[in-house]
Amino acid sequence: MSAFDTVLVANRGEIAVRIIRSVQALGLRAVAVYSDADRGSRHVSAADEAVHLGASPAAESYLDIARIIAAAERTGAGAIHPGYGFLSENTDFAAACEAAGIAFVGPTEEQLRVFGAKHTARDAAVAADVPLLAGTGLLGSLEEALAQAEGIGWPVMLKATAGGGGIGMQECRDAEDLRAAWESVRRVAGANFSSAGVFLERLVDRARHVEVQVFGDGRGDVLVVGDRDCTLQRRHQKVVEEAPAPDLPEHVRATIHDAARRLCASVDYRSAGTVEFIYDPGRQEAAFLEVNTRLQVEHPVTEAVYGVDLVEWMLRLAGGDRTMMDAELITRGAAVEARVYAENPDLDNLPSAGTVTGLVVPDGIRVDSWIEVGSEVSAFYDPLLSKFVAHGADREQAWARLGEALEQARVHGVATNLGVLRAIPQLPAVRGVEHSTATLEGVRSAQPRLEVLKSGLLTTVQDRPGRIGYWPVGIPPSGPMDELSFRLGNEALGNPERAAGLEVTMAGPTLRFHTPARVMVTGAPVEVLVNREPVAQWAVLELAAGDVLAIGRAEQGMRAYLLVEGGLDVPLVLGSAATFVQGEIGGAAGRALAPGDVLGISTPAVPHEVADVPLAERPQVGAYWEVGVLEGPHAAPEFFTTADMEEFYAADWEVHFNSDRTGVR
Repeated sequence: MSAFDTVLVANRGEIAVRIIRSVQALGLRAVAVYSDADRGSRHVSAADEAVHLGASPAAESYLDIARIIAAAERTGAGAIHPGYGFLSENTDFAAACEAAGIAFVGPTEEQLRVFGAKHTARDAAVAADVPLLAGTGLLGSLEEALAQAEGIGWPVMLKATAGGGGIGMQECRDAEDLRAAWESVRRVAGANFSSAGVFLERLVDRARHVEVQVFGDGRGDVLVVGDRDCTLQRRHQKVVEEAPAPDLPEHVRATIHDAARRLCASVDYRSAGTVEFIYDPGRQEAAFLEVNTRLQVEHPVTEAVYGVDLVEWMLRLAGGDRTMMDAELITRGAAVEARVYAENPDLDNLPSAGTVTGLVVPDGIRVDSWIEVGSEVSAFYDPLLSKFVAHGADREQAWARLGEALEQARVHGVATNLGVLRAIPQLPAVRGVEHSTATLEGVRSAQPRLEVLKSGLLTTVQDRPGRIGYWPVGIPPSGPMDELSFRLGNEALGNPERAAGLEVTMAGPTLRFHTPARVMVTGAPVEVLVNREPVAQWAVLELAAGDVLAIGRAEQGMRAYLLVEGGLDVPLVLGSAATFVQGEIGGAAGRALAPGDVLGISTPAVPHEVADVPLAERPQVGAYWEVGVLEGPHAAPEFFTTADMEEFYAADWEVHFNSDRTGVR
């Protein structure tokens, strides 16, 4: 490693944290780069030095080649590791590094060029006699595409030659589909990859996605570091990966290993890479898809199975060390990885941004992550938060450990796909290795939860008695204003005393329940609707999955309450789930509810009886209240006359709906 002593990591998120750790483990200095949005991000604090690149948009920061090269030169970095995404497969970036005398920790510029476009990668595969799906070169017109599709046979996949990450791909089952997809795929490809070139491949139904990890020394020697199954995808975006690929016939495994080695050796491949194949279980045939000339997101499962550090290998090779090519690679059990995304599966996987207000990291597995409590999840970048990697003596144990870890994990403050991930280990198709790239299409989260459709005037999470004991440092108790109504609802549902619920101020929210739930609305008289039909307050409401509950405007009083059997699953801050709006702490996100929020619901520990609140126990909320007060220290006669005070006490006072809940001054 004498070639350089400082490495700049040209990336962000969990992969930046991961690379920084490997750099430092080798005794080298790690330099991070960051945008405005990532100023407080974990990779910045983990590095030995950090350089601000620019504004939050990637084009003004992580994709700005000149700024990254300048940062490397300013910090004395002799190498740049690009991670994945951003500039990791950019030929101009690789060339700029070499021109500046900085080692690009990855393949050569020419290798990036050959494998960067799918049609040139396909040409290289043909030259290396790698098995291929029936397909075409670049297509010049829709008419040519239709003619070629007839020759290949329907269905086909229309692909952008520069695509990746599931972008720029469309299944076409007939000519009508192809006509509809032609312009849209070309438009998406042009917008995302600066190339509108497209081609066709035969579409394999019930396909599995398998890939081979390779590592080349740049001189023609290529190691095969096993294989992976990356079949479990959503819209062609990988979600769960495992190694080795299960239930793969040995002759197929040998074929793809040999093909990957030959293909990469034919171009003297340098550094880590992945050769991807589509596997047809019915035919027991695998065909070449593409080469990813970078570190893959799923590389940890290979590291777990083979006991290697691929990032370390990349760094060592960039420094002139080739001894890893002599490594004895022995398979040790199995590993599986799940990607945790900041996405809302209930809103068609819409990315979710916000502050991480609570976090439970599972024990006993590898967790690659960039988030911690207080992390700001930006809408500017890929929503990947963490990767959970479980290793076991065999596939069954690895999946069992992943399932246990997913049950433990919690991320509060942003919506995630954790609920969907928890369902995957139990799927019969996955357990029986009968899964395909379409398996996850119908999978839904079974995690008890509600979704905020409309937030109401001011709806907050509260618990009883609130956050006690922090007045001396300026943090009020919060908690429900009408403790009696809150307590009666929780007791009726059999909830623990401190179970969290919703406090509704004046006008209430509209909520969709994605799983069955038993709830109760208490407090001030309000109209309560379930699926637009009136229902009673103070009564147990049995809601089905998909039911929409709406709470209207308070008729008397000001605050109503929604209590849920089991209570709301939100993190505790200073011992309480109560929301302190001005202090931006508590609740699900440190604020009042907003449309799109998703709140988890805790599952009761043991079955129990629930009951309506008896009429005699319900507080009567009227328009007039008699409030006890204490005078002093300066009432009459210092500031007011005795007559003034008598008039004050005799008057009727109105609390306006704009009054703040922090108290009376």
